[in-house]
Amino acid sequence: MSEPAARLAGKVAIVTGGSSGIGLAIVDRFAAHGAAVHVIDINPCPSTAAASSQRVDVSVAADVERAVGDVLARGPVDILVNSAGVSHIGTIEQTSAADFDRLFDVNVKGTYHCIKAVIGAMAARRSGVIVNLASVAASAGLANRFAYSMTKGAIVAMTYSVARDYVAAGIRCVSISPARVHTPFVDGYLAKHYPGREAEMFAALSATQPVGRMGEPREVADLAVYLASDEAAFATGTDYPLDGGFLKLHG
Repeated sequence: MSEPAARLAGKVAIVTGGSSGIGLAIVDRFAAHGAAVHVIDINPCPSTAAASSQRVDVSVAADVERAVGDVLARGPVDILVNSAGVSHIGTIEQTSAADFDRLFDVNVKGTYHCIKAVIGAMAARRSGVIVNLASVAASAGLANRFAYSMTKGAIVAMTYSVARDYVAAGIRCVSISPARVHTPFVDGYLAKHYPGREAEMFAALSATQPVGRMGEPREVADLAVYLASDEAAFATGTDYPLDGGFLKLHG
């Protein structure tokens, strides 16, 4: 099957967390659709499609400002995708202060740092799109995901706030809330907690989605391509569940 017409031709995008999982799929799909992609991640990006890659800890404001400043020095940034994030499994009693701080620093402050670093330049051009990766955990009561759910709820709230404050400046801000997606994190989790039972538990986790399987990173990336494109010019201030029916059909 041939690729559709490039939806992001001529666009410049920054993608955080682009070295693996959903972020890497977004890097590859954005590049396939004609965007020049700049990856910001604490790990090296393996994608040959990326235009550039910088090692950046998004929880450190100075690192983000330097990296984004380097990209802006080359020209305007049209799209920011905040995909960088870490997870944690546990109830509030199983979440230490250090665990809580780590998730807040990367998931919430990291998103804040990156938006703040680009939004002034976008507003000056009266053009820009910000896509934040949230989760169904932001709105569903998932067991043993206390800290993670807290951070994803904050990301959805930031999405709404930024969209409202900058709609008159020509900036769109949306978020995507996937349910369980088959990423290296899932494989690592199964290997750590269910050694020898990985296939059994993978099937059990897949069955929690009404469609009977986990999502694929490519599916999230394709939605990100659409939301970042001019075809979605009427879309802002909205969180888009991509969940195999989890929120509405589960139970």
